[in-house]
Amino acid sequence: MENLLRKLEDLRERFLKTKALLEIDRKIVVEQELRLKMSAPDFWNDREAAVKTGQETEGLASEIKDWLLMEKEIRELEEIAALAQKEGGGDLTEELEKKYEELLKKFAHLEFLALFSEKYDHDNALLAIHAGTGGVDAQDWAQILERMYLRFAERENWQTEVLDQVYGNEAGVKSVVLRVAGPYAYGYLKSENGVHRLLRNSPFNADGLRQTSFALVEVIPELKDDGEIVIKEEDLRIDVFRSSGPGGQSVNTTDSAVRLVHLPTGITVSCQSERSQRQNKENALKILKTKLYQLALTAKESEERELKGELTKAEWGRQIRSYFLYGNRLVKDHRTNFENSNVDAVLDGDLEPFMEAYLRWLKKN
Repeated sequence: MENLLRKLEDLRERFLKTKALLEIDRKIVVEQELRLKMSAPDFWNDREAAVKTGQETEGLASEIKDWLLMEKEIRELEEIAALAQKEGGGDLTEELEKKYEELLKKFAHLEFLALFSEKYDHDNALLAIHAGTGGVDAQDWAQILERMYLRFAERENWQTEVLDQVYGNEAGVKSVVLRVAGPYAYGYLKSENGVHRLLRNSPFNADGLRQTSFALVEVIPELKDDGEIVIKEEDLRIDVFRSSGPGGQSVNTTDSAVRLVHLPTGITVSCQSERSQRQNKENALKILKTKLYQLALTAKESEERELKGELTKAEWGRQIRSYFLYGNRLVKDHRTNFENSNVDAVLDGDLEPFMEAYLRWLKKN
């Protein structure tokens, strides 16, 4: 029992150190302030701001709950173990050791959050997927990746929104842009920046020939619009068009989709998820401002790697991860060498082990 008490003391010290590192006590104060703000009579006057505040509050509450529960469980187990030692309850040792192992496993997950120490790790994310080399197979692959990330977001209880989607003529998507909102969304998803390679027997030819397809995943943090980036009207070209669905068919009778071209930089952003042209323009402007802010940071502070990694052409030899769907089925990350043979689970959103391996690799490099 004395050995267990020592291990529990060590766990408590590690817990308190990590809790302080992640500023959980400060977050408790912020959550309380936000709840006070939400109780104000005029809170819902600005519905969009109210929804964002509500999401931020619930995200904080979920994170805080896990830490407070863990702290309570450690304290209770210490008290039970101390009492058992005092009263000679050696028969409880096995049961208490089992409970300790469960707590250790829970803490390993919470401790993992300490890896999110970069500037934008706590922010929401904008995730874009672009079909690369491989024709219709690549477009199908891009849609498989879209589902994979949506399933991962669902596992994390994050909110997702499709901001723009261009369907392939036969199957899949040519490109899709997602907004992912939740605690540490960018911190998790930044590991996905780069080219993803799929190797499989193609379902799109009669002979089922082996096919290699590529898709480029680009992740950037969703930055708060604090007025720092100002876009002049004369620097924008605004195109409007009808939203399109699978096969290129129009899904709207009005020109609600919006394409913004920033003339000085050549950056192009499209949005067609909303029926309102105004809302699509607002969403496109948000993405454009984020991209311009990112560009400014890259130029001033050389932060390109931290923000979204190197933008590369989606082709052979530049992949960060390969997905083998034939023979010895396997998913392998080429940066960390982390592998998982349960391909179906990975494609169903089981990505956290890859992300943790990447974050630990990042800390060492």
